Amino acid sequence: MKRVRAIDDTLHILGGKWKVILIAHLCYKPMRYSELLKDLNGIAGKVLSRELKDLEMNGLIIREVSETQPVTVTYKLSQYGKTLKELTDSLADWGLQHRARIFNAEKFEKPVEAVLPER
Repeated sequence: MKRVRAIDDTLHILGGKWKVILIAHLCYKPMRYSELLKDLNGIAGKVLSRELKDLEMNGLIIREVSETQPVTVTYKLSQYGKTLKELTDSLADWGLQHRARIFNAEKFEKPVEAVLPER
């Protein structure tokens, strides 16, 4: 039960549609808000702001403000956030395998229709 509780804790921090995707993007490079907004197709600006604040509050990302003209804000993974790279890699590997399985199943397996007993 301890491990199940740990999964629940993890999903509490990373749950939702966007957090893991945000972390995955930031695994590759630091990004500005506008870049994230453009790359995360379908996310609203208000939602992106909230998700970034949540991830920052949990110590997974760092918000860096550069004193340029205009001011530039960049988001990057913290050292702690980088520990999630293995998780995002595993999710990507599983997703690729699942996609291949589904496409191969369509080609080679016919779905079995359920036969209901007559009354």
